[in-house]
Amino acid sequence: MADSTPSIPSRGIPSRQWRGVLHEYADRLDITEATPIVTLGEGGTPLVPAPALSARTGANVYIKFEGMNPTGSFKDRGMTMAISKAVEHGAKAVICASTGNTSASAAAYATHAGITAAVLVPEGKIAMGKLSQAIAHNAELIQVQGNFDDCLDLARDLSANYPVHLVNSVNPDRINGQKTAAYEVVEVLQDAPDFHLLPVGNAGNYTAYSRGYTEELERGVTTKLPRMFGFQAAGSAPIVLGHPVKNPDTIASAIRIGNPASWELALAAREATDGYFGAITDEHILAAHRLLSAEVGIFVEPASAIGVAGLLERSEAGVIPAGATVVITVTGHGLKDPQWALRTADGDDVKPTVVSVDAAEIAGVLGLQKAAS
Repeated sequence: MADSTPSIPSRGIPSRQWRGVLHEYADRLDITEATPIVTLGEGGTPLVPAPALSARTGANVYIKFEGMNPTGSFKDRGMTMAISKAVEHGAKAVICASTGNTSASAAAYATHAGITAAVLVPEGKIAMGKLSQAIAHNAELIQVQGNFDDCLDLARDLSANYPVHLVNSVNPDRINGQKTAAYEVVEVLQDAPDFHLLPVGNAGNYTAYSRGYTEELERGVTTKLPRMFGFQAAGSAPIVLGHPVKNPDTIASAIRIGNPASWELALAAREATDGYFGAITDEHILAAHRLLSAEVGIFVEPASAIGVAGLLERSEAGVIPAGATVVITVTGHGLKDPQWALRTADGDDVKPTVVSVDAAEIAGVLGLQKAAS
């Protein structure tokens, strides 16, 4: 495998640095000596026990925190593969449609590879944190007067008729990179979980995890396939409804997609894993968003919290039994879209408590009693 990444001296540290998913799982991916590895060190993200969620449900709940990837979302797993293969095939430019995270990831990896990234985003429907990333990484940013599905149609048209490589999740390299997250879960748990829950927008990640778990079962390192539960926002739930949604509407911008590109693959994955697709209201998404931050200590963008809302709903429905092992993928860091953390459940702005320069006054605010002398 061709690789221009400089080696990092150990300086006496015995453990090695994580090398990115293409190096770590080269034996299970479409990587050859001719593939130039374009990596920012993606993958190796933590699987965090969530005692607060376990206490609420009786299940053993873990959070796969994909916001710890280089650009702050799970997209990096697929993008390292897509950009590496694009460069291998001689691409000088790549294009994608995006609600935000894909644009940030494509821009970063294309810049690292020394090629051009063009990103199409819906006008006025992208979180500022993601927009700023794409601009910072020198992408050619084009805002389309339409929704995500319009952007993807245009990206497909351009890649079919012009010398530019499409790196959306319709690109099979993206799915193959993203499946590595399932490998990591299995390595930590020493088996597959009983349930795996995650957000569904374009449905590529649902497909990717299912593929990764299937491969691990076929390799003989797990004893079962997890039941894959995917959740869409109620105002943007085409798979749940069974038909495209022309004007999807939800505060969860990362999954505001009305006609998922990986729809058929996701349906096949649902059947193979005895899975489920459900719809969650924005109100419950935001409640789960606050719960994750305030009780678990993990800050995510709103779309990422939908799996937690789905866990609570499915547990209450009696579908997820006590004692089951549950993994929830949270797909993007909260700094992608921080505005929601600055609002109360009633929609008011959060304001800090103002005090004078007085330790006793601060102690009173904190409910502290002065220590006995």
